Amino acid sequence: MFSIASSSKGNSICVGTEDFHILIDAGITFKRIQEGLSSYNLSSDDISAVLVTHEHSDHISGLGVLSRKCSIPIYTTKGTWEGIIDYSSIGKMDESLYNEVRYDERFTIGPLTIDPFRISHDANEPVGYVISCEGKKIAVVTDLGIYDEYIVDKLQNLNAILLEANYDYHMLQVGHYQPWLKRRVHGDMGHLSNEMSGQLLCDIACDNLSYVLLGHMSQDNNYPELAYEAIRCEVKLSDVPYEPEDFEIICAPRCDVSKRIIV
Repeated sequence: MFSIASSSKGNSICVGTEDFHILIDAGITFKRIQEGLSSYNLSSDDISAVLVTHEHSDHISGLGVLSRKCSIPIYTTKGTWEGIIDYSSIGKMDESLYNEVRYDERFTIGPLTIDPFRISHDANEPVGYVISCEGKKIAVVTDLGIYDEYIVDKLQNLNAILLEANYDYHMLQVGHYQPWLKRRVHGDMGHLSNEMSGQLLCDIACDNLSYVLLGHMSQDNNYPELAYEAIRCEVKLSDVPYEPEDFEIICAPRCDVSKRIIV
């Protein structure tokens, strides 16, 4: 797994095996996706599917060009697909490429087993994904305003996770966002703060978990250093039987390719 881009401006994550790859979201240009893939000697020809989490532009803006150039199958919920079709900037979509995803209904793509689960975000039918293969399990979970026991249950026994750490609470409160936007970001259908991300990490921490890739960081309301230290602090001060050093915690670059995580 590696992040090609992960921020409030654009998201695309590559997940797979040594010889089978999928994308989760395509919220950056086709050119940037190609450049990101080339960092690890891949190209769009190596991508077998795109899983979409929801229809906001930072997750789908490059999907139209990608699908038209490469005819790659698209997997997402019905509500998200309807949102994609209604998004005028994306252009014409080939509906034959669409494969419906339903919450809590497992499916497979090549050697990968996919478990989609609902998340709390202000989109039509947003979803997170757990991907399993040969006894290893990773998750990509961003864009959730709150989490609950359902989410915690879905994220058990992971080897790695890309986890949202969107904003620092104090930066958000004193920043330039309009009051309505601050309420949206901080609300139950917005995003996870650094502290909430750390608390969720504590709830899903396990012996198998080796890598935590912090993503979807706001360019206006967060710094990688703040997110990193906040997550470490939450683990350190919690009563879980783990220390921050027990996981490799990495901040995904907002506009560049992350380290490749191999589990």
